Amino acid sequence: MLTAIIDYGSGNLHSAEKAFQRMSREVEAGDVVVTSDPEVIASADRLVLPGDGAFPACRKELFDSTGIFHAMEDAVVTNGRPFLGICVGMQLMASWGREYEDTPGLDWIKGEVVEITPNDPALKVPHMGWNDLVFDGSHQVLEGVASGQHAYFVHSYHFKVEQSADLLAHVDYGGDITAIIARANMIGMQFHPEKSQDTGLRLIANFLRWTP
Repeated sequence: MLTAIIDYGSGNLHSAEKAFQRMSREVEAGDVVVTSDPEVIASADRLVLPGDGAFPACRKELFDSTGIFHAMEDAVVTNGRPFLGICVGMQLMASWGREYEDTPGLDWIKGEVVEITPNDPALKVPHMGWNDLVFDGSHQVLEGVASGQHAYFVHSYHFKVEQSADLLAHVDYGGDITAIIARANMIGMQFHPEKSQDTGLRLIANFLRWTP
């Protein structure tokens, strides 16, 4: 079994690599590699797409990286392999991103990425720090994690899903902010599970064992 963390030039992947390697050892889920090699991505058993920065820049990096998007699409869409998007990696799953300019996403889960607009003026954007997860649905990847447990967020935009069935969890930050989405063999987390201590590590372990 091989889990590929996709390196398309967006963000520091060191902490994600270490967290996934640690949990893969614990649950005996095989090897974890950080890679930009389309052949490795296409043949991997599980894919993780992280991301830091603005939606348009991350999308450009993904599509400009030779062969990466097509290998990822073949593995996830055509062959149904488990996929996890993290932070902007989750946002790229949307139909559209509205950050700076209207930018098409992968359109894997219908919805758009819009600016966070808290109804309390005392709440600053970006939404940064720990917040309590509130579950809106059930999923194998949520096993052993309860509503109210904390996750670590750093973002100014969030994913508004078109279909409520695709929303697994949200947090309250002057209104509901999407935290986890899922459909079929795909799941996305707006927060950083690799930085979310025990809660995040449990979610990573569950993803590594997940069979859609």
